[in-house]
Amino acid sequence: MTLGVRGAVFDGEGRLFLVKHSYTPGWYLPGGGVEPGETVEEALKRELMEEGGIAATQPPELFGVYLNRALSRRDHVAFFVCRHWRRERTPNIPNMEIVDSGFFPPADLPLGVTEATRRRIAEMGGTPHSPYW
Repeated sequence: MTLGVRGAVFDGEGRLFLVKHSYTPGWYLPGGGVEPGETVEEALKRELMEEGGIAATQPPELFGVYLNRALSRRDHVAFFVCRHWRRERTPNIPNMEIVDSGFFPPADLPLGVTEATRRRIAEMGGTPHSPYW
C-alpha cells in the first residue's frame, strides 16, 4: 500500500493555497508521499514547508482518507485542513518541483485545477464525501 497526504491551507481571507508541479499538469492541493518512519501529520507538515514555506501552528484537522484508484488499487490519500499556520519563507518559484503557487478564492479557482481538488473543495463546502480521491 502507498500513502500520500494533501492539505487545504486557508488564509485569513478564506483563500486556498494551490500549487502547480513541474512534472504533471494542473493545480493541486499541496502534498505528497508519506516517507518511511513518518506519520501522516509529519508528512503533511514537511510537504507544506517544502512546497509553500508554510508551517502549521496548530495540528491540521483530518478531513478524510480516500482511495486513489487513478494511481493504483492500493494508494490512499489522507486529506487535512489547515487553518492555523504561518509563512516561514517564500519559496523560490519556479524550482525543480513547483512552477507556480498562490492563494485563490474557492469560488474563483485558476484554470486547470484538478478534478480531485475540485471534489475536495466541494466536500469542504458541504457536498457529500466520496471514498475515492
